[in-house]
Amino acid sequence: MPFNRPIPETKPRSKPSTAIQGLVQAEKLMQIALLLPSSAFIGWLIGAWFDRHFHQSWIGITGCVFGGISGLVYVVRLALASVGDSENGTGTEGGKGKGNSDKP
Repeated sequence: MPFNRPIPETKPRSKPSTAIQGLVQAEKLMQIALLLPSSAFIGWLIGAWFDRHFHQSWIGITGCVFGGISGLVYVVRLALASVGDSENGTGTEGGKGKGNSDKP
């Protein structure tokens, strides 16, 4: 049975977790937790301002809904980005173009 060399790993080894990396991850999670209510509140404030200037009563509710939806979209994008960062590069990099130069 011939000996085959093992294929080298294309992804770099992860560094051990440090306290700074833990604080950065906690800051990302706090940002996710505070973003949705603050965006809905800011949307409501802008809608209330438009209510007073245009003498309507529906713009404040629409501003709150629009702020909540936009905050939710941004929260989902941040959560997906943090999940991708925590997987240590197993997403799009995945060995494309590396290690294939010795094949005919």
